[in-house]
Amino acid sequence: MQGDDILMTMEQRLAAQRHAFLRDGAPTIAQRKAALRRLRSAILAQRGALTAAVSADFGHRSPYETDILEILVTVQAIDYLLRHLKRFMQPERRHVALPYQAGRAYVQYQPKGVIGVMAPWNYPFSLTFIPLATALAAGNRVMLKPSELTPRTSQLIETMLAALFPADEVAVVTGGPDVGAGFSTLAFDHLVFTGSTAIGRQIMQAAGKNLVPLTLELGGKSPAVVAPGALTARTVNSLVFGKLSNAGQTCIAPDYLLLHQDDVENFIALYDAAVKAFYPDGPTSHDYGAIINDRHYHRLQDLLTDAQARGARIVPVGHRPDSAAERPKTLAPTLIVGAPDDSRIMQEEIFGPLLPIRTYAAFDEAIDVINAGPRPLALYYFGPGGPLQDRLLARTTSGNVSVNATLLHFAQDDLPFGGIGPSGMGAYHGIEGFRALSHAKGVFIQSRWHFTDLLRAPFGKLADAVLAFMLRRR
Repeated sequence: MQGDDILMTMEQRLAAQRHAFLRDGAPTIAQRKAALRRLRSAILAQRGALTAAVSADFGHRSPYETDILEILVTVQAIDYLLRHLKRFMQPERRHVALPYQAGRAYVQYQPKGVIGVMAPWNYPFSLTFIPLATALAAGNRVMLKPSELTPRTSQLIETMLAALFPADEVAVVTGGPDVGAGFSTLAFDHLVFTGSTAIGRQIMQAAGKNLVPLTLELGGKSPAVVAPGALTARTVNSLVFGKLSNAGQTCIAPDYLLLHQDDVENFIALYDAAVKAFYPDGPTSHDYGAIINDRHYHRLQDLLTDAQARGARIVPVGHRPDSAAERPKTLAPTLIVGAPDDSRIMQEEIFGPLLPIRTYAAFDEAIDVINAGPRPLALYYFGPGGPLQDRLLARTTSGNVSVNATLLHFAQDDLPFGGIGPSGMGAYHGIEGFRALSHAKGVFIQSRWHFTDLLRAPFGKLADAVLAFMLRRR
């Protein structure tokens, strides 16, 4: 189909979902829970097919990584919504000021209508299904646009959901960048986008034409800070897990490390040992992933080349197989020491297994480095609680924080997950996710008597007395 025909088809699907929503009204809690349980059962039934499809799309990805970072977190999110949905849906009583206390006020959370979800390629399953589950829990209809860079996974998602839901409840739209561009122009009641900051700006501009509210989950350069004296094997193991899971293709992966200047060589030795333990066959290890495509693979190589040309020290780590044994599109873990601020690797989000190290002499220098850049999606601190941790958290602003861990804040279902500024806007997970995809309708119900009975024309002494009482100085 041509571009105009594709857009027309998407508009027709949106119109069908909106018509069904207006026809049927908000689903009951029983209907919402039934939809979530169907989704959960289908995920577990298709577990093997999902891990195989994701691995095929990447060229190789460990099924354990997909199980843990995609399927497990999605099932946990659905379980969380099932447990808390009744509480989320209940009207929330609100305070009524003294002059109006003959009445009552509450907030009613109702579905917005039709939610659009644009999912990325790096976690093509969880970052599609968690927003989907949240939208269904909030009582909405959903249109999904998965990434064209993971076509096998996208096709499997489309087949799965077509077997679970009618098209006027959940619909999947597949296609390339032109389809994605058209999708972002549709007049949804809310649009959820996960992807790069650059594309996020385009999505926001397109959605703005229809005043579509947005949840943008973007990225950026998320720092990891190791306090002086806090460099341990456990710290390094956590950094290896966070940096090298999915070969670094994670929006909340540590993007660069802030380390005390006296700890650099010790860190390199510990990181090298940890990478060897995690991946005993080097980049050909079964649990080490490939880069999604040739374009991103060459982009990462260019980052290394630019850093080296600008005087950075390139430090290979882990076991290195001979070239004949290398897996296509696989980039070995690498440390970069001393890359200048204007190098590409210190300016761009890396999204790969490369970890630049920047040193500080005094701890406040690390805070200054973070605050000199755009606000990140994630911040990691390794060290003891107390003044340093408190100062770092108080003086920096980021989407979320993990202390003495990496990535794990994403798995906390009761915490909101989202960015700020260039790393995103809005949040999902937790009650914040439910509310983001709901309309908070304020309702005031007045009793038979109302104080405005005393404030109506013709005004006079009674009105003067009432106003004097209400506007008195405290």
